[in-house]
Amino acid sequence: MNGEHPAAELERVFAHIAATRMAGLPILNPALRVEAVGFRAWEGRWIGVLVTPWTISLVLLPGTGAPLEPLLLDQKRVWNFPSGAYQFMGLNEDELGACHICSLISPVAEFPVHEDAVAVAREAIAALFRETRAGHGEDLAGMMEDARLRGESLARKNLSRRDFLRVSFLRN
Repeated sequence: MNGEHPAAELERVFAHIAATRMAGLPILNPALRVEAVGFRAWEGRWIGVLVTPWTISLVLLPGTGAPLEPLLLDQKRVWNFPSGAYQFMGLNEDELGACHICSLISPVAEFPVHEDAVAVAREAIAALFRETRAGHGEDLAGMMEDARLRGESLARKNLSRRDFLRVSFLRN
C-alpha cells in the first residue's frame, strides 16, 4: 500500500481470497460479499471495516509516512481510539503489506442480506470514533463478540442509531 485510499485494493485482494483460499468453506455466508466500509485517514494511517463472507473486521493499514510494523502470527498490538483500546492481530498479505486486523463479528451467518452487514460495519466505524464516558471507552469488539456468544443476533436487533453507537444493547 502506498498511502492512497485503500478500499479498492483491499476489496480486490480479499475478493481473490474469497474465491480461492476460502472457496467452499462451510463458514461462508453466501449472502455477503467483500466490501471495504468507511475507510478514513487516522494518525497517518487508514482505518475502516472490512465485510467478507466469513467476518466483519476493523482493518488498519499503513498510510503515507506512517508504516505498520508486521506482527507475527502470535503477536498482538493494542491501538487506542476515542471509544477505547482494541487489540489487533497481524495480517501479512503480500499484496497489501503489513496490516492489522481486529475481528468484530465472526462468523457472519446471522446476516440475511449484504446490506445488513454493511449497516453494522458503518455503525461500528462511527462508534470507533465516538468518545464514551469522558474518554473511557467500551471495548466494542469484545462486547459484540460477547453478544454473539450469548446467541444474540446483531443483524435482527431493532436498534436505534443512538443505541448502537452507545453499544448499550450489548451490556444488557
